[in-house]
Amino acid sequence: MTVKKRATPEAPLILLTGASGYVGGRLLKLLEHDGHRLRCLARRPDTLRPKIASSTEVVCGDVLDRASLDSALQSVNVAYYLVHSMGSSGSFEEADREAALNFGHAASRAGVERIIYLGGLGSDDAALSPHLRSRQEVGRLLRESGVPVLEFRASIVIGAGSLSFEMIRSLVERLPLMITPKWVNVPAQPIAIEDLLEYLVSALQLPVSRYRVYEIGGADKVSYGDIMRVYARQRGLRRRMIPVPFLTPFLSSLWLGLVTPLYARIGRKLIESIVHPTVVVDQAALTVFSVRPVGIETAVRRAFASEENEFATTRWSDALSSSGGLPEWGGVRFGSRLVDSRTVQVSTPTWVAFGIVQEIGGDRGWYAWNSLWRLRGFLDLLAGGVGSRRGRRSPTVLRVGDTVDFWRVEAIEPNRLLRLVAEMKLPGRAWLEFEITDDGVLVTIRQTAIFDPVGLLGRIYWYALYPMHQLVFQGMLRGIARAASLKMSGLGGPPSAPRQDLRAAGVD
Repeated sequence: MTVKKRATPEAPLILLTGASGYVGGRLLKLLEHDGHRLRCLARRPDTLRPKIASSTEVVCGDVLDRASLDSALQSVNVAYYLVHSMGSSGSFEEADREAALNFGHAASRAGVERIIYLGGLGSDDAALSPHLRSRQEVGRLLRESGVPVLEFRASIVIGAGSLSFEMIRSLVERLPLMITPKWVNVPAQPIAIEDLLEYLVSALQLPVSRYRVYEIGGADKVSYGDIMRVYARQRGLRRRMIPVPFLTPFLSSLWLGLVTPLYARIGRKLIESIVHPTVVVDQAALTVFSVRPVGIETAVRRAFASEENEFATTRWSDALSSSGGLPEWGGVRFGSRLVDSRTVQVSTPTWVAFGIVQEIGGDRGWYAWNSLWRLRGFLDLLAGGVGSRRGRRSPTVLRVGDTVDFWRVEAIEPNRLLRLVAEMKLPGRAWLEFEITDDGVLVTIRQTAIFDPVGLLGRIYWYALYPMHQLVFQGMLRGIARAASLKMSGLGGPPSAPRQDLRAAGVD
């Protein structure tokens, strides 16, 4: 078992900016695990506090508000600068410039010993895109403050949730045939998020005398097109790319806005950076640091594995409530998965509610629309699947590995959680999960349907059947609540009408 280290009052105090971002959020967990004294700067501390350890301090501040930085940087020894303004609607270059000047001056006044900054790869003498030019200007302005700065310059970051990886995911999953402009073939040196984080953590141990600009990248020099081919191969998809000599960054960004989750303005800034080669020229990082970055095949495989691990430990009652999104038709998107969730509340003990959930399927049925469930099993049998003839091992008790018609128990926690994984023929993977929580007054039963579509066919399947899923799953949850109340009445408890919250996406 891994034991988390405890920080001592004498340990250096680290300020982390960008803790709510992709890289910063993952770095936060590593620094906490290693037992560092940590302070996070956040514009909205309340949104960050639920995600941090009790030993981590959160202060309210904004890099564009110089006065707020003075107290945030007090007694700080090391500062991670991981903020940028690419998503802003105004001039992100001006905002990044002002932020870097504010932070550098405040760090110098506070006596900060060093700054660790993550920028972007690109030749200093090249006609860089505004985004890459701004990234390098930020590093220069931080150094001009007089505080020693270690600047990492990285190319594409490969990891589930990163901007570039999510763009690749959307393109490959949705488009069997892709019209690819020239920028798809520009060379880059993508780095796995795990290797990038290892560099950022290792920088804490490097003597200040060796602080400088370090170019970092993965083991392979590839293009966006190559990355898309690797992604498609590992997902078992066949994709064809037809190169064309046009599609400017502006037109490409509009196209991306139609077929990917990227806003057009972010897509344009990203593509403007892609059109420039981002490969490592200076190999000093491999000499100074012990990090040995992996190649693109391993990086993509790691991204999938990380997503699987995160999915396996996700509590949807927390994830959906804190997602910040509003209910959407079709469910909420988490990585490659589509999630449709709903809740109902009952006045029963948790063991009663869980007992009813645990009896699902087999002779008991699915609490609603059993004829449709039988039809689904018959169609699956015709398609060469397992059908619904397997039933259950026990009518009342489940354990991991048990079959439930055309589902199998993947995870079970008594009186708290049941997760079923589908074994019917599908253009993807599907799960059905039930989570039981008790607030001391009412018990909440959360039902979550999760689908990991493979390719365009998988998405068509999900959205075509979504209205039917709404009907069947809502009816199932009502039936479970009704059965729980009836069972409670039979045990001598008061009957209760279930309070329902049957909104798609389940954002409480």
